[in-house]
Amino acid sequence: MTTNNHGPGPVVWAGIIAGTCLLLFALQKLLWLVVPFLLALVLYYMLRPLVQGLVLRGMGRDGAASAVMLGFLAVVGAGFALMLPRLATQLVDGQSSVERYMKGGINLLERSLRMLEAKWALLADAHIAETVVHRLNNLGGDVATHIEPLAMGIAAWMPSLLLAPFLAFFFLRDGQRFKRFLGSAVPNAFFERTLYLLHDVDRTARAYFQGLIELTVLDTVTLAAGLSLMGVPGALALGVICAVLAWIPYVGSILGGLLVVLVAATDFPDTPAMAYWAVMLFIFVRLLDDFVYMPLTIGKSLHMHPLVTVLMIFVGGAVAGVPGLMLVLPVLGVVMVIGATVGQIVTDPRLMARHRHARLLRKQHASLDLN
Repeated sequence: MTTNNHGPGPVVWAGIIAGTCLLLFALQKLLWLVVPFLLALVLYYMLRPLVQGLVLRGMGRDGAASAVMLGFLAVVGAGFALMLPRLATQLVDGQSSVERYMKGGINLLERSLRMLEAKWALLADAHIAETVVHRLNNLGGDVATHIEPLAMGIAAWMPSLLLAPFLAFFFLRDGQRFKRFLGSAVPNAFFERTLYLLHDVDRTARAYFQGLIELTVLDTVTLAAGLSLMGVPGALALGVICAVLAWIPYVGSILGGLLVVLVAATDFPDTPAMAYWAVMLFIFVRLLDDFVYMPLTIGKSLHMHPLVTVLMIFVGGAVAGVPGLMLVLPVLGVVMVIGATVGQIVTDPRLMARHRHARLLRKQHASLDLN
């Protein structure tokens, strides 16, 4: 059988991009299911090595999946029980904490603008500091009034997030059965390519989500270590929050950096240099993430040209907003594998000839006794 070793052509790439955009648009309408599904995939690729280890030791797949998931839920439940008093206190003081951090950020900005006005007469004549601080104070009041609806909206999402461990359990238990089910519906001429396709889709998704987990751990450790050296309280929690926010390209990084600066400015009101050092640390971590951590983790999984990656991130944001920014790379990776495989099948004359011959044989066999 001859194979096409060349990459996808322009027609296939046009189909890949169009299919990615259509999927992003559709997934945006099903966001209540997409987010738990993505979290379930993350859990699946985190826990699958444990399930495979138990299977290799002689345990059945159903029992291994049940044992691993029960163990994971027990660990999460114990951690949540230990953190519940602290979380309850923070929820009660949530609005006051937000107002305090916003006030700390506004004070830092006012002090920085005053320093600039002292050096630049043009800024002083324009009263930049007074104008900006006045508008931010008004905006801060508006934000505070919207905290309760935002919290209620997040609470409304919580039941759907409970689907994540439920879905992950069935991925762990029935993943192989689902692959066999898909393979049984494929014509025999395309069976070999279908096996390669399923393997490539699984490899791409596994590499992406495992790379995302590794990237999150590296970002958390680096940022938490830097904040700890600076003496910022809650360094580990800030590192985790910023690393998870970085799952959303650009928007998440900006929110994470703003959070770090607000915490540094509020906890060290008399030392504005701490906030400036926090900005420098966050920029350093972002550069380290883009040029060192990302190529070592996610960049190895999705073999895409950097130009295509950047353009598709912007396309995902334009098509589906913030969810599109978060979903575009894994969706593009899977669609790229499927599109390349389908393109190879359609353009392979040997495979198409085998398929036509098999259909002819089945037709002849079905009508053999009728003649």
